[in-house]
Amino acid sequence: MNIKIGNAPCSWGVEFADGPGNPIWQTVLDDCAKAGYKGIELGPIGFLPEDPSELGDSLAARNLELIGSTFFQPFHDASAWDKLFDDAIRSCKSLSAHGAKHLVLIDSISPRRAPTAGRGSEAEQMDSEEWRNFVSRIKAVAKMGAEEYGLTVSIHAHAGGFMDFRPELERLLDEVDSSLLKICLDTGHAHYAGFDLHDFMAKHMDRIAYMHFKDIAPAIKANVIEHRTNFYDACAQGIFCNLGDGEVNFERVKQQLDDANFSGWCTVEQDCDPQGDTSPIDDASHNLNYLKSMGF
Repeated sequence: MNIKIGNAPCSWGVEFADGPGNPIWQTVLDDCAKAGYKGIELGPIGFLPEDPSELGDSLAARNLELIGSTFFQPFHDASAWDKLFDDAIRSCKSLSAHGAKHLVLIDSISPRRAPTAGRGSEAEQMDSEEWRNFVSRIKAVAKMGAEEYGLTVSIHAHAGGFMDFRPELERLLDEVDSSLLKICLDTGHAHYAGFDLHDFMAKHMDRIAYMHFKDIAPAIKANVIEHRTNFYDACAQGIFCNLGDGEVNFERVKQQLDDANFSGWCTVEQDCDPQGDTSPIDDASHNLNYLKSMGF
């Protein structure tokens, strides 16, 4: 097994490029390198510099590699398509300029679905036309990323969006060819959505191209699901705890990856409130040490 462990700007609370509480991008790169990581994701387009020379020099100075980009966008919203596709092109260009390989597609949080995060039986479903257009938009970005930029494009289920629970994820996988769309499996969001992470891995390992390592605190998860708490408020409450402190069985995840001879990047993502009480660099260091202690 040849697994490399990276991190991402969301572990410093960076969910949006213009978030008012964001740390400066240099701090995120500095902390990531000081914590011992050798790779980092791009984060939301516009957070890290888009000038290839500026970002390339900044990464090289810290001995960091650009892994990929988590493209968190409203694929469910037809009116957002033009900007979404333009941002997708910008992301692909940034990744290509630095030899990064992973473009991860996430349907961002929808007001129609946010209250039922973690409540699959209650979640509103798209009608047939909405679904067809939704899939078409995902497929268009995946096709561009894979065929025009040579990227490995993956879908990532995420709480509060229209690609959240296992049935809709597997429906999408059935409708988009595996040559265009792989899976980025997030351990924390799988638990948030209430599906069996390990059964899903066993069934779909041949399509899993990338992993996000995230742990989830069971008591906080139960509370935010019961009270239909906003996703970002749940993050501020610490739903995504340090690796090893929550309900994800990382030993079993590692065994399944080992058994499948998985190689490549696995990225720690610990979504948090940038103005909260946590110390991102301390958490990042802890999480890397935890994974190393398990043989990653």
